[in-house]
Amino acid sequence: MKKILALASLALLAAVWVQAAEPDRITVQHILISFKGAIDKPEVTRTRSEAEALAKALLERIKKGEDFAALVKGYTDDQNPGIYSMSNFNVKPDPAKAEYPRERMVKAFGDVGFSLKVGEVGMAAYDQVKSPFGWHIIKRLQ
Repeated sequence: MKKILALASLALLAAVWVQAAEPDRITVQHILISFKGAIDKPEVTRTRSEAEALAKALLERIKKGEDFAALVKGYTDDQNPGIYSMSNFNVKPDPAKAEYPRERMVKAFGDVGFSLKVGEVGMAAYDQVKSPFGWHIIKRLQ
């Protein structure tokens, strides 16, 4: 029993430490690469495998230095410029910044966004539960 309590305590401490290491607020810009049926946009006709290939190709282009904002403009299936501000768990959103609470965003979107340092880029891969709209290529701005 003591071993179980000790392990539970360690898990709780690790979860608190991870959240403490994350910022209270972030601003990100993203490119959503979706596929037919994942979002309600008739102009999105690509298959899931085509969307995945495009998302991976765009991420490689970004890593090679292509302009992120230009790629957002040319490829996102979300609104351009795709900039969102979020407050972390247990942090009240700032209405002056039009922040979204993290828990109202797609889980993988928030998880990737809050894990990035300013200027870094990451990708939330499609997942039926954690990222149901497709692939999110995310750049942390603030």
